Amino acid sequence: MVSNGHGSMMGGMWLFSILFWVLIIAGVVFITKWFLARNQNRQESVISEESALDILKKRYAKGEIDQETFEQMKKEIES
Repeated sequence: MVSNGHGSMMGGMWLFSILFWVLIIAGVVFITKWFLARNQNRQESVISEESALDILKKRYAKGEIDQETFEQMKKEIES
């Protein structure tokens, strides 16, 4: 048969092929980003489950607050 130089991608079929692969790749990227964001949100919720006293102890250990402030805030939390 004579192909007239069109090969197997006659007309504008090559455009649909490129569009198909762009959509596939974009879908994979979207799903990957969604999955990573979902896992990050789960990790943040675990971190936020610390008690107020635990957070206060960490702030005192880092030197953000002095002992007097620590004791005062601890009494407020425990009451």
